[in-house]
Amino acid sequence: MKSNLLMNFDVDKENKTVNIKREFDASLSDVWSAWTESEILDQWWAPSPFKSKTTVMEFKEGGKRLYAMVGPEGDERWSCFEYTSISPKTNFKHSTTFCDAEGNPNSVFGSSYWDLTFSEKGDLTVVDIAIRRDSFEELEKIIEMGFKEGITATMQSLDKIFEARK
Repeated sequence: MKSNLLMNFDVDKENKTVNIKREFDASLSDVWSAWTESEILDQWWAPSPFKSKTTVMEFKEGGKRLYAMVGPEGDERWSCFEYTSISPKTNFKHSTTFCDAEGNPNSVFGSSYWDLTFSEKGDLTVVDIAIRRDSFEELEKIIEMGFKEGITATMQSLDKIFEARK
């Protein structure tokens, strides 16, 4: 596995946004599938020791993904993606909201608005992610919850999937 893959994580306080730029040692098609197909997402979309469990996956504009991060003791932390824009193998946007198992939002945490752009860079695929929050306080809250560490570990889990395919 390439250990020198780019992983930038920057916080833009003024715009209430986290910007992540991440390289993957895989084709654009494989990276796109990993981010958009529940069968693959559930293999990596949770920092260890958590596992991802998708119950609804409608990857289309106006569709949603309802999933839980399941802890080692079986505790479930539910979230819902609502897809707002999809340009195949180039970009997609969604909101993410903590919720219950039926998809009812937990208003305490607000929502994140994700904008993901996919591009090729030689043999690598680059994913540029901008995650905006409604307020700086909400942004601070998710960072204090360990978002940087969690998303970094999650991306490394995806690296392992691509490495196993080589």
